[in-house]
Amino acid sequence: MESHSAHNHAMTKIPVPTILIIDDDPVILKVIATLLERNGWNIEMAQNGNEGIQRFDDGRVDVVITDITMPGASGNQVAEYVRESNNPRTPVIGITGNPHKIDNQHFDEILTKPFKPLQLISLIKRLLSRLVN
Repeated sequence: MESHSAHNHAMTKIPVPTILIIDDDPVILKVIATLLERNGWNIEMAQNGNEGIQRFDDGRVDVVITDITMPGASGNQVAEYVRESNNPRTPVIGITGNPHKIDNQHFDEILTKPFKPLQLISLIKRLLSRLVN
């Protein structure tokens, strides 16, 4: 695996990004969290949309990754909440097995399950670089 540590040290002034992952499937939640932690990002996790909204409000979140179909608040509702929050520019990535259930207007990006880990990593990097510039 290629290391990007030299690149990361050049940006030590920027705080480590925090990624909020929301999914009602604990296995998917853990797999995504492990993947993102290996890339050096801070992780917040929530097992439903309502908990995700609460975690979003509790702290600084740089990117939100949310499943679409969940009990309680759906991923569409989470994305809409982010857009109406004090941090409406926070990037939101929707992940779903049913792309037709997505209300595209509130999402920056959509990933259809199954997706390759590298797809998610490069998406997050692209969205984070947009925030810095």
